[in-house]
Amino acid sequence: MEFNPEIKYRNLPVVVLAGRPNVGKSTLFNRLLHRRRAITDPTPGVTRDPVAAEAFIAGKPFRLVDTGGFKLDRSRTTAAGTKGGPGPGRINAEAGDALDDLVVARTLETIRASDLIVLIFEAGELAPEDEEFIGLLRPYQDKLLAVVNKTEGGRRESEAWNLLAYGFDEVLMISAEHGDNIADLEAAIIRRLDFSAIESEAPAGERPIRIALLGKPNTGKSTLSNRLTATEASIVSETPGTTRDVVEGSFSYKGRSFLILDTAGIRRKTKVNERVEYYSVNRAIRAMDEADIVFLLIDAVEGLSDQDKKIAALAHDKGRGIIMALNKWDTMPQIKNSFTAVSDRIHFMFGQMEFAPILPVSAATGEGLEELLKTALRMYRQLNLHIDTAALNHALEKWLQESPPPSGPQTRFKVKYAVQASENPVRFILFVSRPQAVTETYVSYLRNRIRRDLGFSMIPLELELRNSRKDPQSRAARPGPGLRT
Repeated sequence: MEFNPEIKYRNLPVVVLAGRPNVGKSTLFNRLLHRRRAITDPTPGVTRDPVAAEAFIAGKPFRLVDTGGFKLDRSRTTAAGTKGGPGPGRINAEAGDALDDLVVARTLETIRASDLIVLIFEAGELAPEDEEFIGLLRPYQDKLLAVVNKTEGGRRESEAWNLLAYGFDEVLMISAEHGDNIADLEAAIIRRLDFSAIESEAPAGERPIRIALLGKPNTGKSTLSNRLTATEASIVSETPGTTRDVVEGSFSYKGRSFLILDTAGIRRKTKVNERVEYYSVNRAIRAMDEADIVFLLIDAVEGLSDQDKKIAALAHDKGRGIIMALNKWDTMPQIKNSFTAVSDRIHFMFGQMEFAPILPVSAATGEGLEELLKTALRMYRQLNLHIDTAALNHALEKWLQESPPPSGPQTRFKVKYAVQASENPVRFILFVSRPQAVTETYVSYLRNRIRRDLGFSMIPLELELRNSRKDPQSRAARPGPGLRT
């Protein structure tokens, strides 16, 4: 069977990269994908959730998974709080221990479901974690591939051969950072996988609807991702900042495929003081570029914050559809018309986003998710709607008659015609005689009529003004500070 990189496949063989922290799993993950997908940093334990992506090597597709590092000692405590009761240090240590346990448990679950385990070691003597991990993986000996990383230029290879004493049939020496012997590793991976069960999922060119889950830390993004995908792909913990990489998941609804991008919580820049969190936040923001629609998760108890508004503004600037999901609604007092009151308050606080739907949901119980997905399908259709130029200008003529442009000597201008320049993001161009004379009020009027009359009621749209005489001083219309259109 010949495979096409443009076609989505199911039943892909699964290759898991495993090992203790800081042996180079994420660097190898990025190397095999030929792109930066996982966060890499010298800090041990950067990867927590299993990060998966489809790899395509030597004409063969498979699912590649980067896992969190296996730690032998997960009972760390800090000096503060270890004696005399549960002080802050002890509490933080216990939270860290619980999170480490979750990371290791998820790593072992991922390994059990894999078709091939690439067990990665660092060049040099084996660490206690390496030996314990080898023992744990004995039941999977037939699907283990031992790889020693950081052997660039033959560095410490002689010590690496000692791994053969642990029963491995072969040991590969590589450098994920420099690319040494990666071709040999790729060939070994392909040799040990069975591709016979793979089936095509969708025709070339038909891709899933891509949803980015965004919001502040601890708003329930990972819980929602797991609920929608019916998996435990994202680690859920009360520890803020648990998610670091973008964790992908997929599911189907009403015959449509969806891809979920679970992202790290976005805090104010002034509170981001760790390099790893900086990378995580930037990955979360870049996930908007890959998405069609953003589910902005807002803590229903806390309400809309300035940070939520900034996240929505970023998504709006990129032309993404935005649904504000008031999560944890099941914890709110059951008072009549309470949702209407909360929605009205959000619209009052954030008038520029009045078109964006607001929905009450509970990621924990599943309440409201049916309506959330129905709204996402309607929004996706609007994002990809194209209006014929003739129909657009017929509507424009009607709008101009109902509310003519100003006629004063300084404010006079003529709207010649309009075209829709793009879909997803949606962009219109108006050709006018004097762009500098067009007021923001009149631009808002035309934009609102486009939304109301042409079927773009739920999405952001850009309305650009161009001089019909090809004046180089054309400009893009802007509705207000912080938003592009």
